[in-house]
Amino acid sequence: MFSGLKTRLDGFVWGDALYRYGLPGRVGAGVLRNLYAVVRDIVSGQLTLRSMSLVYTTLLSIVPLIAFSFSVLKGLGYHKQAEPHLYRLLEPLGDKGVEITDQVMTLVNNINGSVLGGIGLAFFIYTAISMVQKVEEAFNYVWYVTKPRSFAKRFVEYVAVLVIGTLAISIALGTIASISDDGLFIWMQQNRFIGPIFIATSRMTPYLVVIGLFTFLYMFMPNTTVRLRSALIGGVAGGVIWATAGVLFTAFVVTGVRTQTVYASFAIAIITLIWLYLSWLILLIGSQIAFYFQNPAYLRIGRRDPRLSNGMRERLALNIMLSVGAAFRDSGRSIDLAALSKELRIPSPTIEPILGGLERSGLLTATEDEYLVPGRDMARISLRDILDVVRSRGETGSHCEPQWAAEIDSLAAEIDNAVAGTIGDKTLSQLLDDPRAA
Repeated sequence: MFSGLKTRLDGFVWGDALYRYGLPGRVGAGVLRNLYAVVRDIVSGQLTLRSMSLVYTTLLSIVPLIAFSFSVLKGLGYHKQAEPHLYRLLEPLGDKGVEITDQVMTLVNNINGSVLGGIGLAFFIYTAISMVQKVEEAFNYVWYVTKPRSFAKRFVEYVAVLVIGTLAISIALGTIASISDDGLFIWMQQNRFIGPIFIATSRMTPYLVVIGLFTFLYMFMPNTTVRLRSALIGGVAGGVIWATAGVLFTAFVVTGVRTQTVYASFAIAIITLIWLYLSWLILLIGSQIAFYFQNPAYLRIGRRDPRLSNGMRERLALNIMLSVGAAFRDSGRSIDLAALSKELRIPSPTIEPILGGLERSGLLTATEDEYLVPGRDMARISLRDILDVVRSRGETGSHCEPQWAAEIDSLAAEIDNAVAGTIGDKTLSQLLDDPRAA
């Protein structure tokens, strides 16, 4: 019965029944498919598991992270203007949110370099950076990225985000403060016709800030190219879900007297953990929507491990090396995983295991900017070496030597000899010299 219902649901979601209603039907089908895909991913458990991991990381790093940011804001004289925004972040917790924020601010104000010392300050900076690293790993999972940023690049970019992001906040706060004191701003507020519209728009500002923050994270955090339109779609979806969840959670906290009675003094900790978990889950859901918008081919298949035939693996390994070699010869061209995926029209998760094997064999290497180049002189890379990566290496069988039947062993040897006879001693350089390679 369950199988039949699922089959009917799949047919309705992925069929064209809604397309007969024109544009509204197409929009409805797109929303329904994204909703179906996101629910499927949540049920699979990985998004919830990573959200829980980020809650744990947040508890460890929230004080160092806020202290680092507020130290920069304090130097610029804007730390007092930033405090209300921190209170608004935990606003769904009601009075408990104010209490938690007060405690965090007390801890932050007690932190200074002379008290911590060199080791303590270094630990605080490390904890703040590790928080950003965990977020990157979660976004990389959503975007099917298995290779993180290099350590040097990660350190520079993370510190830049912490410092420049704080500076951007201070500039925004200063601009808002100066506009609030402006005569035009006051006149627009008091105007009988413009005033209601202006006030309604100003109330939307916190939601617009959340959407902007989500969009920035979706563009910057994954170690891949995310288009602005995709990040904005995910930011709008995530921001709307977060705002809605905040209203519902506030109602839950206000009416959850029984919960506070049962857990007593632990209630504030339980409520905080739940809200942090929901916030991280919503952030990852928005990223998942941005991914599906940019890669609609994954909507139906979801996160399935790629399975390639032996023949496909051989062709893929040869074609990867051919594409990388051609880009290396062209001084004005470079190629990375995303460009390779687009050129071959094969999803990057399918290519990555082959790339890993080629890199481990020294046939391929990645530069600091993640561009792919040959691992050695292409005249010294034989096609036999390339095929050997997918034909003979990477086995994870038992430690005992298998006992083949004599006729199978003989047949396999003939196949190997036939492959060796076909490619001979041909190298990657000679393959690139083939007129058909152009």
